[in-house]
Amino acid sequence: MTFTASRPGILPCQAIDTLIAAGAVTSDTPFDADQVQPASLDLRLSDRGWRVRASFLPGERTVETRIQDVVMHTIDLDGGAVLEKGCVYIVKLQERLSLPKGVVARANPKSSTGRVDVFVRLMTDRGATFDDVAEGYDGPLYLEIAPQTFSVLVRPGTRLNQLRLKAGEPPRLETRSVGVDLAFENEGGIVGYRGRRHAGLIDLDKVNGHDPADFWEPLRAQRGELMLDPGEFYILASREAVEIPVDQAAEMTPIDPSVGEFRVHYAGFFDPGFGTDEAHGAGSKGVLEVRTHDTPFMLEHGQIVARLVYEPLTERPDRLYGEGGSHYQSQGLKLSKHFRA
Repeated sequence: MTFTASRPGILPCQAIDTLIAAGAVTSDTPFDADQVQPASLDLRLSDRGWRVRASFLPGERTVETRIQDVVMHTIDLDGGAVLEKGCVYIVKLQERLSLPKGVVARANPKSSTGRVDVFVRLMTDRGATFDDVAEGYDGPLYLEIAPQTFSVLVRPGTRLNQLRLKAGEPPRLETRSVGVDLAFENEGGIVGYRGRRHAGLIDLDKVNGHDPADFWEPLRAQRGELMLDPGEFYILASREAVEIPVDQAAEMTPIDPSVGEFRVHYAGFFDPGFGTDEAHGAGSKGVLEVRTHDTPFMLEHGQIVARLVYEPLTERPDRLYGEGGSHYQSQGLKLSKHFRA
């Protein structure tokens, strides 16, 4: 098919619907009514997966051919499957791409996935990189899943990542620095949460179904500082409110590691309308998913920890973030949707 956009940019929901109708994006099962977001498409697990002993890139081979070199056993997701922390899995997705000329794609974890420290990356046949899908790609999609802090329960249809489609080469409109809020004034003075190492199982399809006290330790800063311990996972909030104009989208990217031995924000997509008055989200903060590396690190209030990169949409989306209901519009410091308030 031929796809024409009015200008280079990220494709809004109505353009994604057009690609689905034209067969550029297909699925093993009918698409869910809420699967297309304002500027992204949620991807769903199928019933086929593999436990592997190492991550890999397929290079010149297909994903399933390369899996045979590292497979430990196959897994069937029907009825639910437990993915153990510290292990690596590959699961085939229900969606398939046949990208037209001039359209590329990029994937990122959904916010709820990053907030429970499940590391995921999109894989394609003969792919040289994770998460990026080249113009003209015609083939299946796979997801590498590596739970880090908690073991999780998944099923066919579970949504762990999302796909953003781009026409041409959209310009970077703006890059904003994101600082961390360690003076958060909520009840009890809590500035963040640290994942408990020996917690139970998180059902990733169960909303508001887990007691946060079983999985998280609340944190209070001393003198506007917080010590990050190696190998631990933290949920923190941005100092600044985040606002995404209705004709733009943004991706949060980690800052240069030379400023600190930690990584921020697995889930990087912000849809148009997030944090805006028009979508009833003014004052929304960005939630920061922070994992430290090899050494303890003292984090200070206001310290820059990430960047927000803004890009244009090809046109205004027919709906904005949060208009159909959202767990994260108007958020402050907030755990994932799986936990009771």
